[in-house]
Amino acid sequence: MLERPSPDSSAAPPDDASGSATSPKTLVSAAYQRLRRDIIEGRLAPGAKLRVEHLKDEYGVGAGTLREALALLVSDALVVARGQRGFHVKPISIEDFHDITRTRILLECEALRQSIEFGDDVWEGRVVAAFHRLDRIEQRLASSPPDDFDEWEDRNREYHQALISGCRSPWIRHFLGILYQQAERYRRLVITRKPIPRDLHGEHRAILDATLAHDSGVACKLLAEHISMTYEAVKQLPETLFSE
Repeated sequence: MLERPSPDSSAAPPDDASGSATSPKTLVSAAYQRLRRDIIEGRLAPGAKLRVEHLKDEYGVGAGTLREALALLVSDALVVARGQRGFHVKPISIEDFHDITRTRILLECEALRQSIEFGDDVWEGRVVAAFHRLDRIEQRLASSPPDDFDEWEDRNREYHQALISGCRSPWIRHFLGILYQQAERYRRLVITRKPIPRDLHGEHRAILDATLAHDSGVACKLLAEHISMTYEAVKQLPETLFSE
């Protein structure tokens, strides 16, 4: 996580040649990254009101900087602006995650098909390397999930990104990045509560094997089932988790 930025000030001097001063753009970026992580990890609860006057002290930035960061999060669909009611963390719901899941399956399977068709040896090497990094953390995850989840999430993201990195559509990859970020909020609920038994390592290995065999039909079927399993797990969680 990025370090808390220094409070901004209208009296702050401009950047000098040595770059010692912190620019407003850097302050906005730092606040955005910290808020984004706190929303995804659930420290800022779904539906919670984001009071600028309180958050500016907690995040160590001015009100203007914080509003700019919140506006960026609105564009990420992680925050909603409700007119005179201000900013709120976007609520979560089963219906929302169903939509995320269906759309992600459509795009990610197409991206994987393209990667298998157009990917070269460099792409295959990237996929294998990402799987091995994920494999190591998944072996530890079984015994210490609270400590290793953040690292697992990073390795899991890298693996899925590697699988589709041969896709020739930048737009598909861009939209999948947004969907993956949205899905992480729900995935964190599942990984800590484990509502249904699941062999994540086996699922990832099967997708890898079909991908390296250049069997796009099987690989995409396994990928769709893999993504759908998270949705099925989320459906088993208590309804109170989804109340606004």
